[in-house]
Amino acid sequence: MIELYNFPASTCSQKVRLCLFEKGLEFTDTILNSAKGEHLAPEYLALNPNGVVPTLVHDGVPIIDSSVILEYLDEVFPEISMMPKDPVGRARLRKWLRFFEEVPTVAVRFPTFNQALINNFKNLSEEEFANAADSRPLRRDFYRRMGLDGFSGAEIEKALGDIRLTAERMEAALEGAGPWIMGAQFTLADMAIAPSIDRMEDLGYAHLWHSDCPNLVDWLARMKQRPSYDKTYYAKTRISELYPIK
Repeated sequence: MIELYNFPASTCSQKVRLCLFEKGLEFTDTILNSAKGEHLAPEYLALNPNGVVPTLVHDGVPIIDSSVILEYLDEVFPEISMMPKDPVGRARLRKWLRFFEEVPTVAVRFPTFNQALINNFKNLSEEEFANAADSRPLRRDFYRRMGLDGFSGAEIEKALGDIRLTAERMEAALEGAGPWIMGAQFTLADMAIAPSIDRMEDLGYAHLWHSDCPNLVDWLARMKQRPSYDKTYYAKTRISELYPIK
């Protein structure tokens, strides 16, 4: 039995959903209500002490961290393999996963919160907001940096620069190779980064790659044509649907 605790619009949740659908695995899609703080409830923290999504529970055992979940699913359900068979290839894949975790996955949070999610806190007093920040085991400092006024222009520029760096690296990898990041094989790397690129496009930042990264543009179009993509991006899974951008 597989159960996925997640938010529909969470990029980390989306990449795990992509993997589950690509592998054709049946799972219970347990959607947590972030507005009610269900990801911070004691029963959820018992599964994931970081208080973030997603969490995969397989046969009663919780697996946390989206990239760890991707590798776990590929190891436990290898019938449709999404990792290279050779050690060097797997090392190259993990290099991508590490980069995606440390750079674009972090970067997309800044414009996401500034343009949309900060609205969830606009009616709070400073004390109430401080309490909300302190209740988040892994994101306390992130929320404190944001505050009620949002992130600074310099922080947003840094985030956009990191997305641009990601686009440049992906474009170089896809140039003369492709059609996927690792070449001919569709891998966990493609699933790990797709939601971040989709998010930035949804927020109106496709100009960061659209004019001079044609291979990345084509890659994203191919991603969107996969059946797993439609299943992952059901209604109200994009920020623009939840918080119309004016």
